[in-house]
Amino acid sequence: MEYKNLLVERTGNIAVVSLNRPEKHNALSVDLLNEIDTVAKEFNEDAQTRVVIFTGKGKNFSVGADLTDPKKAAQADDTLLLKFRHMKIGPRMVRSVYEMDQITIAAVNGFALGGAACLASACDFRIGAETCHIGYPEVNLAMNLSWAALPLCVHLVGPARAKRMVILANRENAVTLEKWGFLDEVVPVAQLLDRVREIAAAYAAQPPLAAQMVKRSINAISSALDQAIMHMDSDQFLDATSGEDFQEAIQAFFEKRSGVFKGN
Repeated sequence: MEYKNLLVERTGNIAVVSLNRPEKHNALSVDLLNEIDTVAKEFNEDAQTRVVIFTGKGKNFSVGADLTDPKKAAQADDTLLLKFRHMKIGPRMVRSVYEMDQITIAAVNGFALGGAACLASACDFRIGAETCHIGYPEVNLAMNLSWAALPLCVHLVGPARAKRMVILANRENAVTLEKWGFLDEVVPVAQLLDRVREIAAAYAAQPPLAAQMVKRSINAISSALDQAIMHMDSDQFLDATSGEDFQEAIQAFFEKRSGVFKGN
């Protein structure tokens, strides 16, 4: 399949999937989210590829949601039922990446924010450039962290640090992220893809059936309660984005000022 917003390159049994909207800093449009979901599912029919690397073209992995996406804007006047259905694309994409048979590695360059941080957390490993920053800005915009991604963050950094990352919505640097366990390794930016390919080759050399069985088992153990806990995160998102605080947060964002929130 040909993609408009992704670049998929295969070399032997290793594939590189690049978010390919560098002019938009790889912002996650509706189309891009659908393409990531589709490519993840397509790899489940690919017995040749053993490792899949996710990265971003240009300076950034991805700056998160595309707030200028006309398809997203067109959904603003939809019924709550349709909005609820549209909300499923984010968690569906994260789940599709998380459930891929292949070993997955996020090569994080530049910023990985919001949904992009969710995508990185859904991969098996995360290697960051020393200049990278990762963060969840949702609470700054009066939203909960949805997309079934909160448990993934907790699994990586623990409860206290997850609260710090998500509630304060800071952009954490590579040194901190490696110390906390969100990043597995930090390398100079010029060496990022070479190092990730080196790691990918080591995993690709392992017996694929055994490696993939172990991956699925570990994921099942670590995420056994995730769906039970997070099944209503889309409902919470709809609730949060229906309030006055959300409207104030969005207006403050575009006006480049601090929001004034009243709990409504």
